[in-house]
Amino acid sequence: MSLVIKSGRVIDPAQGLDEALDVLIQDGRIAKLGKGLNGEEAVDAQGKIVCPGFIDMHTHLREPGREDEETIASGSVAAAAGGFTAICCMANTNPVNDNQAVTDFILHQAKTLALISVYPIGAITKGLKGEEMAEFGDLKAAGCVAFSDDGRPVMNSNLMRRALEYTGMLNLPLIEHCEDLNLSGSGVMNEGFTSTRLGFRGIPAAAEEVMVARNIILAEMTGARLHIAHVSTAGSTRLIREAKSRGVRVSGEVCPHHFALSEEALASFDTNLKMNPPLRSAEDIAALKQGLADGTLEAIASDHAPHAVSEKEVEFDYAVTGIIGLETAVSLSLHELYHKGVLALPDLVARFTAGPAGILGLKKGCLAEGSDADLTLLDLEKEVLVDPSKSRSKSRNTPFSGWKLKGAPWMTLCGGRIVFDGR
Repeated sequence: MSLVIKSGRVIDPAQGLDEALDVLIQDGRIAKLGKGLNGEEAVDAQGKIVCPGFIDMHTHLREPGREDEETIASGSVAAAAGGFTAICCMANTNPVNDNQAVTDFILHQAKTLALISVYPIGAITKGLKGEEMAEFGDLKAAGCVAFSDDGRPVMNSNLMRRALEYTGMLNLPLIEHCEDLNLSGSGVMNEGFTSTRLGFRGIPAAAEEVMVARNIILAEMTGARLHIAHVSTAGSTRLIREAKSRGVRVSGEVCPHHFALSEEALASFDTNLKMNPPLRSAEDIAALKQGLADGTLEAIASDHAPHAVSEKEVEFDYAVTGIIGLETAVSLSLHELYHKGVLALPDLVARFTAGPAGILGLKKGCLAEGSDADLTLLDLEKEVLVDPSKSRSKSRNTPFSGWKLKGAPWMTLCGGRIVFDGR
């Protein structure tokens, strides 16, 4: 069967494309891009943006272990509705994805139940304990595309060095949650005037930046590929920019909540605003936006972190950190970055396509003839109201309830099959 996406504005940063074209899909692959193309079925995309399928390189799907919060199936439905055709799931499941058996389970569930592509990320250390390296070779052979102890930093510098050496030999990126636990301590929000005013224990920006600096030094020493997860401060952005200028193989991502919300929002005492890293200052937000604009930060990722209501409806100090984001990441980015003139549309599309695909070495994020027919179609004018009760995720922990956003996914296709239709 053939399907043609007609008359959309095709934006493919990987190929430098930005023009009105038809996209012909046959047998799950891109057959041709051109004008006046015909197929057995057609989708009229006039007035819409046609992009390579968006990739979310940082999610938590909770399966195995916390299927009450999310499953691979439910997460894939939320992702498809959010415009994603591929997602990467972190290793902090129960049991931890630190061995081939867990990776096999995740991939089996994805193959049989998921609407989109799911790529597992293996643990750096066994049990995420930061004491002994996981079997990287086995994890890569099983299908892991990167390694991370996300949610926990690797505090032991020698272990981090060895991990970078091994991942370098395997030519896979190491994704690091940068936090000096001795500096962050029992803090619950960004340290500064606002934390003092609200009476919250603070987490200094240096808690992130010290570890970013250490990891960059080790990446430079080993020549390995280092990716900094959820960059949140001006200092971290500057360190990454400077390292890139020296040729260090380092990349970084930003989460929508870190450029859409500041520490001032915590005056509401809403536990859905509790993140790790925490929401930062207006100056940090400006630096993150500049980093996205100049390419220092190559990806936008949701850090989708579903939690049960009971884990959030407690005193702020005791609430868990993290929010859901698969269904809001693209709309928040369009609303806050494109419509407010921070990023040109091709640059924004690149942060969801060519950027993450390049970091992870995936054969995705491109509409070249012969590539997988993964497409994300956007409606730049569509207005959406964030309503957690309608979330396709099994969890509801979002701070954006009631927000009106301009711009949204209109249709998502994975392997040539429509997996979300917003018409």
